[in-house]
Amino acid sequence: MTIQSILLGICMATLLGALFHLWRGGGWVKLIAYLVAANLGFWVGHWAAGALNWTAGRVGPINLGGALVGGVLFLGLAYWLGQVEPPQGGKRA
Repeated sequence: MTIQSILLGICMATLLGALFHLWRGGGWVKLIAYLVAANLGFWVGHWAAGALNWTAGRVGPINLGGALVGGVLFLGLAYWLGQVEPPQGGKRA
């Protein structure tokens, strides 16, 4: 894999995370979390698709189909984890 394909993958994953943030909203912390989740999921999905010999949507050396599935799954997980309310300390009902 060349540096150009790695940069292309990073750009695609970052765009995926930014579009998810536009759709779901949130502050800076959620934007950073979505970008990290999208990039991590993108590359895990790319690796998993390669390990399973799944070539759907292949763009050069990037397994785009698996990478997008991985990115979306990790974004869903990040969104779900971001919905958990922290415990309210010190107050009793």
